[in-house]
Amino acid sequence: MELQLDMNKRYTYADYLTWTDNKMRELLDGFIKMMSPAPTLTHARLARKISYPMIRHIDKRKGKCEVFVAPFDVRLPKPKEATDNDKIYTVVQPDICIVCDPAKLDKRGCLGAPDMIVEILSPATLKYDLNEKFNLYEAAGVKEYWVVSPAMGVNVFTLQENRKYGEGTAYEDMDDQIPVQTLEGLSISWKELFAE
Repeated sequence: MELQLDMNKRYTYADYLTWTDNKMRELLDGFIKMMSPAPTLTHARLARKISYPMIRHIDKRKGKCEVFVAPFDVRLPKPKEATDNDKIYTVVQPDICIVCDPAKLDKRGCLGAPDMIVEILSPATLKYDLNEKFNLYEAAGVKEYWVVSPAMGVNVFTLQENRKYGEGTAYEDMDDQIPVQTLEGLSISWKELFAE
């Protein structure tokens, strides 16, 4: 039986946990945002090509950070709000995230802002990732946000002292090395990401 949800109603993470139909959803300030059921092959390859060097880098250095790939719940309570499941209104599933504070991890995923988030654009998520998620991640305090487009390259935004993202750096050339600021000493080759 298909689950019937009111798309105009505001839900909490406690509600979200009761949904058993296995459809991919996020909550943005309590409102449901439906997600694509499965990524395209290009999307899946990009996620692998980005996450694998990160995991390898952390493992070599025996670092405390961990890399997670969707589906992985990231709960983003507003500052100074309670963190009980029935008080959390925003739950996202970034394509990739890095969490360096083990205290933010629990059996359900991440509670609080990851250190880094990567979103891989698709035509269906373009506006959502560039606007709503950009603003959400900035307000939540995500220090590094990558927006990856199979057509346009990689845009990297870092949180500045004023807690706002700077203008961002675009990596669009095959000779570019994209530094992962969250993982000191790691750069990812643009050419390796986008080579067929």
